[in-house]
Amino acid sequence: MRYSQWQLQTAKAQLSELVEAALRGEPQRITRHGKDAVMVLSEQAYVALKSSAKKDAPDFVAHLLAMPRERTVQDKPAVEQTKLVMRDIEL
Repeated sequence: MRYSQWQLQTAKAQLSELVEAALRGEPQRITRHGKDAVMVLSEQAYVALKSSAKKDAPDFVAHLLAMPRERTVQDKPAVEQTKLVMRDIEL
């Protein structure tokens, strides 16, 4: 995807141009102190991105069922059980 990059200072001074480019469907990246800071998208692009992310995400119940869980006693005993045998002893 093609995008333009702006320094924050320039983006402030030319905000109208930046917004027009975003409305044409070209995401606009703004940097601050030489590092990527934000992307400016049109409302239409944002809604499409948000709906595709939501569509790909599992529902809450599926999310919970996919989580790893601790083993319980019913799954597998942590210690091997042995039979106790009573015996007579002299005191």
